[in-house]
Amino acid sequence: MTPADLDLRQYAVQGLVQQAGFLALDYFNKSESLGVTMKGAQDWLTVADGAVEDFLRQRLAVMFPQDAIIGEEGGGEASDAVWIIDPIDGTSNFARGDRNWCISIGFLLNGVPEIGILSAPALGEIYVGRKGRGATLNGEAIKVSGQTDIKRAYVELGWSTRIPAERYVAMIGRGYAAGASVKRGGSGALGLAHVANGRTEAYAELHINAWDVAAGVVIAAEAGAYVSDFFSGDGIAKGNPILCCTPGLRRELEQVTQIGSQQAND
Repeated sequence: MTPADLDLRQYAVQGLVQQAGFLALDYFNKSESLGVTMKGAQDWLTVADGAVEDFLRQRLAVMFPQDAIIGEEGGGEASDAVWIIDPIDGTSNFARGDRNWCISIGFLLNGVPEIGILSAPALGEIYVGRKGRGATLNGEAIKVSGQTDIKRAYVELGWSTRIPAERYVAMIGRGYAAGASVKRGGSGALGLAHVANGRTEAYAELHINAWDVAAGVVIAAEAGAYVSDFFSGDGIAKGNPILCCTPGLRRELEQVTQIGSQQAND
């Protein structure tokens, strides 16, 4: 695949994700239309999740029929060229009227994240990352905070029902003991984006799925963040831990999260 092929995908899908954002925002602003159900404990689903994913799948299939598609709701199989979609990341926020949610779409070529696009329409923000070309928020270049003192760091620790609560609580405890200010925002994709633009110093989660991070890992890495090797092993199909942080805090945060050379799911 040539750079021109990647250019075409990037710019076409930027427009596509913006359109999907309008669709999602229309549902968000009409709470009676959400049709909220539960896939499991604290695992929310709305009509908007399916509608947005269907919209993106249909358009991508027409524009790039040779590319594979994996979505949170519709599944799919990986190939050498694959789009990975989360139609609404932060669905529990979305369903409750909290604006901290986004549409996430990433493109992997031969297993390497190449393009990441996040639209947070309720916040008026669009993030774009392209491997080797930097990252932007609403068209302006972004970068990590550069903080090196964990006692001045704002760290987001994502929670997953797939991990015993005791391990998550222990990680939070280590974060506070190290002197960090700890938060949880409810959207892993935006958690990575907020490291990229310097709003936080780190995002970590002991297990997260590919559709939550496929866009954010490109955006964060291109903004100068350290990002653990999420797509190692069977990360696309089964997920992995993730640690994303401003580089000067990597070693301390590997100790706090126990993600890094010693993977948290070993």
